[in-house]
Amino acid sequence: MTLEETLAELRALAHPARLRENARVAIPADGLGITIPALRKLAKTLGPDHKLALELWATGIHEARHLAAMVDDPVVVTEAQLEQWAGDFDSWDICDGACVLFERTPFAWAKAVEWSEREEEFVRRAAFTLTAYFAVHDKSADDARFLALLPLIRACADDDRNFVKKAVNWALRSIGKRNLALNAAAIDMAEQIRADGTRSGRWIASDALRELRSDAVQARLRQKDALREQGRQVQAKPIESETRVRARQV
Repeated sequence: MTLEETLAELRALAHPARLRENARVAIPADGLGITIPALRKLAKTLGPDHKLALELWATGIHEARHLAAMVDDPVVVTEAQLEQWAGDFDSWDICDGACVLFERTPFAWAKAVEWSEREEEFVRRAAFTLTAYFAVHDKSADDARFLALLPLIRACADDDRNFVKKAVNWALRSIGKRNLALNAAAIDMAEQIRADGTRSGRWIASDALRELRSDAVQARLRQKDALREQGRQVQAKPIESETRVRARQV
């Protein structure tokens, strides 16, 4: 589908009455008022299309940028594109939506570190949105990768801008809900952040500690770690059996 045809589809989905609702949750009110589910449905019909994604983003239309992140192909996304798009962020929802794409590129972990040092509100938010996404989605990442990100969370916990501190809190809670070891590390970091005494830091830490120490989270993590240990034992049994068989053959 061409850019013009795609924009026509977007205009057909426009719902101006939703713009007032968007404004209440700090989403720019100059868009088309299209819901995310409707955009996802359109994205499925379009399929991956890197060229179209670049064209959609360049329009500057709010929903077109959401759609761009949905249809782009992470395999061909470049580091320069990540930097350009991040520099264009003007709202938390575009930031978080684009990070769904960014997370699947080979540059994502490095950008989470780099962008935590940037001053732009939504670029810094992207650093911690990515961190939260990693904690939930990257099943292959070991604990060391997340432990290395905790000092960045502490370093930015004094940033009182609403969309930064909420992402910092989100990242801390997400790491702490990954497993029991990271839960303990995140709780310790939250205590350090609270002790630092900044207004935003106290909010970030108190909110995170409330969830990370909750009975529900602790029970879920104990169950999760127990299942993981059972899985390791099951995987080890065939190896032990094979070893015994070979020993008998000798």
